[in-house]
Formats: sequence, structure tokens, C-alpha cells
Amino acid sequence: MRAALGILLCCCGALAGCERAKQDMYDQPRYKTFAGSTLFPDGATARMPPAGTQPRARGAFADSSGGRVGAAAVNTDIAAEQAQSNPYPVDLRLLERGRDRYMIYCLPCHSPVGDGDGMIVRRGFPAPPSFHQDRLRDAPDRHIYEVITQGYGVMLPYADRVEPADRWAIAAFIRALQLSQHAPADSLPAALKAQLEAQPGAAP
Repeated sequence: MRAALGILLCCCGALAGCERAKQDMYDQPRYKTFAGSTLFPDGATARMPPAGTQPRARGAFADSSGGRVGAAAVNTDIAAEQAQSNPYPVDLRLLERGRDRYMIYCLPCHSPVGDGDGMIVRRGFPAPPSFHQDRLRDAPDRHIYEVITQGYGVMLPYADRVEPADRWAIAAFIRALQLSQHAPADSLPAALKAQLEAQPGAAP
């Protein structure tokens, strides 16, 4: 009986030691992202990934799943980045997503209708070109995607804030804005065309 009790006590002590070791791993010294560090010559804790580094996974659960969750998102990003034209079906869902992202990231400068007269411009920021000029109406979708990604002129890159799929959604919404101002009357449904022709001042 005493031997069994001794073995039980030894097992309990071993388990407690394991738990302490596990807790030590949780509580190990670490730096916050933007804290200073004497370990590196530039004194910064945050490090840039080595050149050529490719993400394996991303998303809210990528870290906690060891990369098992989030790998598909990386593949989706790669496919979107390599596409030369919009790889997604232009449907209401895509346009609503594009409008949502446009209102957050683009509207302050480009305005709700895309004419470049946004509130930031009215306060002195250089005006971007109107989306309704021939040059941008004739530009390929990939051009819009690249400008969002790389920036252009005084516009900063948005690659760190707008996911590749959302850049294509914004491009689709910009096309919808352009069409809203330049849709050929002959392409309208008959009912809308009749309504347009009934407007005062409409061409006979």
C-alpha cells in the first residue's frame, strides 16, 4: 500500500513538473512588435521577412492551426495577383463588395461618383484623375488593379490594406461607376430607354 502511494505521489510530482515546463513556454520572454531591442543593430524588434519569403498561410486562424487553416487563402491571393483580367464573375455580390471597399479606401479622394472631387481634394490634396475620362475608360482592368497595388503619383500603395480579391472587386465597381455615366442609350432596356427619352430636354 505504501509503495502504491509512493508511486502515485511521484506521478503527481512529475505531472506538476510537466505543467510548469509547459507554462514556462507560454510565459517565455518576448518583445512586443514595435518595442525596442538591443539584439539587432537598428534597435528594432520588428523584422522584415528575408527577400523572397512567401507566405504559407494567412488569416485569423493561421497561427493557431500551424498553417493548416489559411493555406487556401494564400493560393487564392496568388491566383488573383497573377490574373490579367478580373478572375471573378461580375455579379451583385462582387459589386457590393467593391462598393464597400471603395467607400472605405477610395471615396475620400475619388468621390462617390469617381470624378476625383473627394472631400480630401476639397481640402487641398492633389486631385486624382476622373475615372470618366477616355484614358481610364479604355484602360484594362489590370491597370486599375496595379494602381491600387503599387500606387500612382501621390497615391500610396494599398497592397498592405486591400487584399488581392478586394482589389478586383474595387476594379469591377469602378467599371460600374464608369458605366453609370457613359452607358450607351441603345444598350438600355426598352422601359428605361423610354423613361430616359421622356425626360425634359431629352434629344428627340
